[in-house]
Parts: sequence; C-alpha cells; structure tokens
Amino acid sequence: MKALILVGGFGTRLRPLTLSFPKPLVDFANKPMILHQIEALKAIGVSEVVLAINYQPEVMLNFLKDFEEKLGIKITCSQETEPLGTAGPLALARDKLIDESGEPFFVLNSDVISEYPLKEMIEFHKSHGGEASIMVTKVDEPSKYGVVVMEEKTGKVEKFVEKPKLFVGNKINAGIYLLNPSVLDRIELRPTSIEKEVFPKIAAEEKLYAMVLPGFWMDIGQPKDYITGLRLYLDSLRKKSSPKLASGAHIVGNVIVDETAKIGEGCLIGPDVAIGPGCIVESGVRLSRCTVMRGVRIKKHACVSSSIIGWHSTVGQWARVENMTILGEDVHVCDEIYTNGGVILPHKEIKSSILKPEIVM
Repeated sequence: MKALILVGGFGTRLRPLTLSFPKPLVDFANKPMILHQIEALKAIGVSEVVLAINYQPEVMLNFLKDFEEKLGIKITCSQETEPLGTAGPLALARDKLIDESGEPFFVLNSDVISEYPLKEMIEFHKSHGGEASIMVTKVDEPSKYGVVVMEEKTGKVEKFVEKPKLFVGNKINAGIYLLNPSVLDRIELRPTSIEKEVFPKIAAEEKLYAMVLPGFWMDIGQPKDYITGLRLYLDSLRKKSSPKLASGAHIVGNVIVDETAKIGEGCLIGPDVAIGPGCIVESGVRLSRCTVMRGVRIKKHACVSSSIIGWHSTVGQWARVENMTILGEDVHVCDEIYTNGGVILPHKEIKSSILKPEIVM
C-alpha cells in the first residue's frame, strides 16, 4: 500500500518554530510531527510514503533518510512548483501512487494528530465498496468548520456544508482519506481543493463514505491547538497505560521525558509536559502544559506554563514564561524576566519583561 502526506507550505501559523525547520519536522511529543503519521502507516503495512511539498524538500528528505532505514519504508517527495491546494498534489503524484495492484491509497493532512485507526479504516473501506472513505471527527463548535452531513447507519456522505449558520451536524472532515485509484481520474493538474471540488462530486454519485474517528483528534498547526493536542495525545497514552509516561514524586499528571534529559531536585513537572532530548531542568523548576524541545536549559526556580520552548533555548533563574509564549530556536530569556504571550524569533536575548502578548523580532 502507498500513502500521500499533504505537507504543503511554509507553516506560517507555527512561526517562529517553522523559521528553523519545515513544519512537519517540528517536534510534537518528542518526535517530528510527520513521524507520528509515518510510523502509523508503516504499522499497517504501507510500503511507500510520498510527501507532497512545495517548500524545502532537501531539508525534509535529508532528515527522513535516517528514518527510511530505521523504519524500513520508502519515503519520496513530489514537489510542487506552485501551490496546488489539497487535490492538485494528488494529480502531480499520480505516477507514484498508482501501481499494478489497483489498491486504494491513504492521503493524510500533515497537521493532524490522532490515534490513526488506519486498519479499521481499510476494513470500513472494503465493507462499503464505494470509491472513497474519509475520516470525520465530532466537534463542539461545528460552525467554525466544514460539516459533513452523512447517514448515521451506513456512513454514506450526503453533502458538505461550509461553516453552517444553522445546525446541520457536528462531524467535520478529519483530514485522513482512503481513496481508490479511480479518484485520480477526477482530479486535474491545477490548484484545486479535494474538500470543495472533488469530494462533493463523489458524494453526489453516492460513492463517498465517512467513518467516525474513535479517540482524540487535533489539527496542531497553530500554537494554542498544539498545546491542546499535546494534552489529548498524552491523555491517550495514559488510557493505554503507556510505558512512555514518566512517574515519580516530582511528576503531576501526564508527562513524557526523554531518557537523555536531566531533572534537578525539588522540581514539579506536569500536567501535560514533554521534555526533549538533552534538556537540563535545574532544581526547583515548575513546568506545566508546555513543550521543552531538544537541548533546552531551564535554570533554577523558573516557571513555564502553556508555552513552547524552542530548540537550544535558555530560560533564566526565577524567570516566568506563560500564556502561549513561543520561544524560537536559541532564544535566551535572562534571569527574573516575565514573558506573557511573547512570540520570540530565533537567536534573540530577552533582557526586559514582555508584559502583554507581542512579537519580538
């Protein structure tokens, strides 16, 4: 089986992290976002993953070469010279996706984090005999999204309603598809949307089916949702009693700590924290609802909450970092500084407090 991951563009919503790495390589729960998906695909027998990309393909491929060997899966790129939307990339990668087997292939949106029930999806796809299957997820505020209206019993999709004013349903497209090769005949090589142009036509022919995603789902393409996504992901590890979760007197709730990280005396860590490789957390530090990426140093008695600390940054003694502060790569927050929602570009030193959310160039 094959799969296409829609990687797309510049990842502007996750800046300043994406100024250092393409978005799919930004760490989420201590490994690059895209690796969560590639590992899930490999686990159900996908042999080749095609990355649809229009930005920095060399960086992506160099990075993923290691994982190709480790995971034993072929990873290739299909590079757009102009942005082709969400369907155009499938037409561009057509030759990579089609083989003699005539098997369906997966398409995933690279920002989506979930439990990836791909095996169940294959079974669902075979059972209904339609042309395409999409995963849908239930949300509390459907008016912010495109809603999928479907038959509850069979999963047959009736129509799509974009940002409905009146309630028509609470299921939205979760960005995970399983498509027969014939779907490619419906897509022209031009900028085009799979959600707005391709799926409605298949639905009109009664050949599109939706499966409700069990477990959690989050589009982690922006900081607030990234932090929420981390909470949901760690919560799902807890439900599976995963050995990845840390335990100890200094741990509260769900926390993952890389084995190469060092944690000092008298810290309080959690809930919902990821601490990456090579991090040094000195004594008396308080961390909650945050991600601390590779090579970060958090000095004594600092407090970090609801924030993302980018690679190789430093948080000074008695500093307080909170309210969606995002430190880019190699940012140094001096001792006793307060940052409230500061978004700080790479390689900066912060010598005075940031009292209200702002971008520091």
